[in-house]
Amino acid sequence: MNSRFICVQVLKKVVLQGHSLPDAFAAVFLKTEKSQQPFIQAICYGVCRYYFRLRRIAISLLEKPLKEKDKDIFLLILIGLYQLTDMAVAAHAAVNETVLATKPLKKIWAKNFVNAILRNYQRRSAEIQKNLQEDPDFLFSHPTWLREKIQQAWPEQSTAILMANNQQAPLVLRVNLQKNSREHYLQRLQEKSITAQIIPETTGGIVLTVALDVHELPGFYAGDVSVQDGAAQMAASLINPQKGEHILDACAAPGGKTAHLLELQTDIKLTAVDRDESRLQLVKENLQRLELPAIECHAKDAANLTEWWDGKKFDKILLDVPCSASGVIRRHPDIKLLRRAEDILALVTMQKKLLQTVWQTLKPGGLLLYSTCSIFPDENCEVLSDFFEYHADCKEEKIAVDWGMDCPIGKQILPGMHGMDGFYYAILRKC
Repeated sequence: MNSRFICVQVLKKVVLQGHSLPDAFAAVFLKTEKSQQPFIQAICYGVCRYYFRLRRIAISLLEKPLKEKDKDIFLLILIGLYQLTDMAVAAHAAVNETVLATKPLKKIWAKNFVNAILRNYQRRSAEIQKNLQEDPDFLFSHPTWLREKIQQAWPEQSTAILMANNQQAPLVLRVNLQKNSREHYLQRLQEKSITAQIIPETTGGIVLTVALDVHELPGFYAGDVSVQDGAAQMAASLINPQKGEHILDACAAPGGKTAHLLELQTDIKLTAVDRDESRLQLVKENLQRLELPAIECHAKDAANLTEWWDGKKFDKILLDVPCSASGVIRRHPDIKLLRRAEDILALVTMQKKLLQTVWQTLKPGGLLLYSTCSIFPDENCEVLSDFFEYHADCKEEKIAVDWGMDCPIGKQILPGMHGMDGFYYAILRKC
């Protein structure tokens, strides 16, 4: 089956129906040859990453907008443009194979049309790109609301953030220190001719020079290593689990931070809560693969204490709240297409409710680590500032590290900083 046609089916689910890329792949790949899948993934991730730039180019090539019923042809044009602008695909093959996809789309009329558009771009690419040099969609490839929100939140860093969001994220590993030292695992990679280097800000982080399939990682299925960005690896280190402590991971799935806590200290009583039962199952599977102790898991809403809490207070809490994911766009470029400006207010309301609720389960003197993969102050320090106003029993504990940026409350890692994803952390101590 024509790979570009399959790409259209994936992108229709994302762009037109609001599905995430992983969900779209899962649905479409049920009927797709495995050998085709990496190429299809590369195109679909690329089109999502550069959607707003490609759309701007396409609009400049069209004499008039396509009809609503022909949005699949517009997506096909974007697929062709992405191959011509950003992929190491021979231009003639990119054009010919894209044009052939009009047949399974049952739009034979579009064959000459798509061919003309793509060949017109080939002839005029330098002129078109020059004409669009001042166009923010072309320059930054973000939806207007998101670009403006980033510029408002981080005026001095916004250009670097926008550019970092458009870069393909590296493959980052976390070595299971219960089974390996980081240095030993690096040696194992070198023996397989896999080049990598340590992430000095982390205790077990390694970044690969070239990404590869996890199946090729030595000891992956034996639990020697996990995939986790360096910024996310900070959480367990900041919690600093100590022997005998009772710790809550309040929004645990899919379990990377949960597992990391146990890798740092197996002799803790760890409770994991997540409202999504299927995702909570991933936590259990993760722990089994890593050969870590089983823990208490509740497929419940952490904001509803009566559903899961037994009244015994925790020494420490990791509260990694649902957020806009604005710090991990380089890993999930479909966020640009799926997130809406109005989502932020609903997320902030949820974040405040979760913080307010789980705070009740923390012992006096206990520590709560609030974290997000967002770069927006309204989800981060502003949530905490509001919380402090109504909680005299709470004080900030400064994070004394040499990574990230100091915020009015907590620390912010911006996308690309230290080579990492964007993340926010703040430590609250209960008086």
